[in-house]
Amino acid sequence: MTTHAHAEETGDGEVEPDNDLRNFGEVVKASRKRAGLTQEQLGTRIRYSVQYVGSVEQGRRHPSTKFVDRVEEALNAFGVIQIAAAQLTRRRGLARWFRRWAELEAVAIALHTYECRSVPGLLQTEAYARAQIRDVPPLVTAEQAEARVTSRLARQAVLLKTPYVAFSFIIEQAVIERQTGGPEVTRELIDHLLEVGKLPNVDLQIMPRISPEHAGTDGPFRLLETQEHDWWGYTEGPQMGQVISDPKAVSNLHQQYAKLRIQALNPADSAGLLMRMRGSL
Repeated sequence: MTTHAHAEETGDGEVEPDNDLRNFGEVVKASRKRAGLTQEQLGTRIRYSVQYVGSVEQGRRHPSTKFVDRVEEALNAFGVIQIAAAQLTRRRGLARWFRRWAELEAVAIALHTYECRSVPGLLQTEAYARAQIRDVPPLVTAEQAEARVTSRLARQAVLLKTPYVAFSFIIEQAVIERQTGGPEVTRELIDHLLEVGKLPNVDLQIMPRISPEHAGTDGPFRLLETQEHDWWGYTEGPQMGQVISDPKAVSNLHQQYAKLRIQALNPADSAGLLMRMRGSL
C-alpha cells in the first residue's frame, strides 16, 4: 500500500485549519446534510474513511482531487463543491503569511525583488522548487510538496501576462553557486534565468560575490506597485512574513533597492556571469 493510499484511508496528513479549508469543509458538510447522509455513510459511498471525511469537514485536511470529484457526484451538489475546491486550490500550497502578498502580486503593475537566500519563486524551475521544498524542514508529505510546487509555478504566469508587468530581480551570486538540487538542476536553472532575462519586461541583475559596498546586508525584501499606483513592501523570515504599507517604511525600501540596482551587475553583465557560471558546472 502506498503512503498516499494509506493517508486516504486513515485520515493521516492533517494540517492546521485555516479559513479557506474551514469554508470548504462547511460546503461539504452542508451538502452532505442536504443529502441526508452521515459522515460514515458518505465515506462508504465515496470509498474514503470516516476520519478523512471528518478531517475535510473540520478544515484540517486538503481534499484530494479524487475526493472532490467523488463527493460532487455522490451528493449531486450541482457543481458547488467543485467550485469551492477550485477557489481553495488557488491558495493551496501558499504559506498563510504569504497569501496577502501573493494576492497583491497577481494584480501588480511593477515588482522589484532582492533575494540573498534562494532564487525567487517567480524564477524557479520545477526541479529547483522541488529540491528547495524537499530540503527545508519540517518534512512535508508528497501531497503537500506537490501543492507547493504547483502553486509556485502557477504564480509565474504574471511574467507573461499582458499588459506587461515591469519586473526587476536582484539575486546574490552565491545563491546560484550553492547548486541547490545539484549541478544538473543548477544548469537548468541558469538556462531558465537567461531565458527569462530576455523578456522585454524583465531586468535580471546578479549581485557579485565580492561587493565591498552592499545596501542589502539586512536581508531580502520586495516592492510592488498596484494598478492604483500604491506601493507595498514585503519582508519574510522563517515561518513569518510582513506586508508593509507604511509610506515611510516603503520609501526606505525604495532607497535601499535603488542602491542595490547600482551596486549589482547590469543585466548584460549579469547574463555574461550566468553563462560563465554555467560553463564551470
